[in-house]
Amino acid sequence: MNTYNIKNITLLAAAALPLLFGAGLPAAAHAADQGGAAKPTVVLVHGAFADSSSWDGVTAKLQADGYRVIGAANPLRSVRGDAEFVASVLKSVAGPVVLVGHSYGGSVITAAANGQANVKALVYVSAFAPDKGESALDLSNKFPGSTLGPALAKPVPLAGGGADLYIDQQKFPAQFAADVPHAKAVLMAAGQRPVTDAALKEASGEPAWKKIPSWSIYGKQDKNIPPAAMAFMAERAKSRHTVTVDGASHVVMVSHPAEVAKLIEEAATAK
Repeated sequence: MNTYNIKNITLLAAAALPLLFGAGLPAAAHAADQGGAAKPTVVLVHGAFADSSSWDGVTAKLQADGYRVIGAANPLRSVRGDAEFVASVLKSVAGPVVLVGHSYGGSVITAAANGQANVKALVYVSAFAPDKGESALDLSNKFPGSTLGPALAKPVPLAGGGADLYIDQQKFPAQFAADVPHAKAVLMAAGQRPVTDAALKEASGEPAWKKIPSWSIYGKQDKNIPPAAMAFMAERAKSRHTVTVDGASHVVMVSHPAEVAKLIEEAATAK
């Protein structure tokens, strides 16, 4: 092969790289702020009865603003095990991280951020922020207002013991996503990920929010976690900025992605 052909192949390979990795280019191209510092990576942790697609609207807005985003696939098996999985994701990220959790995912990030020096901020999105010894179930029952229990389908027994919990598909839209277009809520119901009953009862360890600054956003019409409980947890964690969204359901990140993305970016740029 002559020098001319080798040169042409090299040029063609270089030209092909943007096509192969084009999805990552916008974030990479804008990954630095005006001062030249790299923007934090945003790691999004979904909660029970959801999956990473619940962050799609938020992810699109963050990526448009130049942030690298990772939607961690939360196993929803146990707080400790799920936190270890998310911690492994955090360890794979070079540079600072804003760690975001929805619902039960809040319990997970509260544990996962411990010992992770690159986590600069925690953002709780309609989420639990437990203290040591508290469970998601404890916090749901601390204040009146949750109607999740009656909306659950019959538990699905697991071979190793315990059971998986789902929301009844017929009740899902009103319970979980009342401010989301009904057709979309029906699809979310069909694709929901189950959480184990043990995970919701598991006591939390030492909370990362005691050492890492936190932000909070939730809807005033949340039927899974009482808004009063989320207000209590945000105040206890000394949330730097707590946003409440009028009329929003438990999936505020689906129905109000702009508000959620704005708060995440506020946390990302905070000093």
